Amino acid sequence: MNWDYNKFKNLVDAEEYFDFFELPYDQNVVHVNRLHILKKFSQLIKEIDENDTDLSLSDRLSKYREAFSKAYEVFLESTPQEQKLFKVFNEKPKNVVTLTEITSD
Repeated sequence: MNWDYNKFKNLVDAEEYFDFFELPYDQNVVHVNRLHILKKFSQLIKEIDENDTDLSLSDRLSKYREAFSKAYEVFLESTPQEQKLFKVFNEKPKNVVTLTEITSD
């Protein structure tokens, strides 16, 4: 494929990435998981950028396409709560006592 890297850098919405990479998607899945898909995608492209420093722009965008598809597929089979990509899913609420913290005398 022949993608424009400058256009890629200006993409914002999940749907724009799907259109740019010409990937099919279910709007209902994207609607519910858009931020999680984008967060997972950002993690995956960070790995690509760190590990594949000598890629051409075309090859880099091809890998990004695979990464975006993978990020989307994660949320076809999993939930945001299971993936725990955002801090809120990893923090224990301050006003909650779990059953395991209760001891009997």
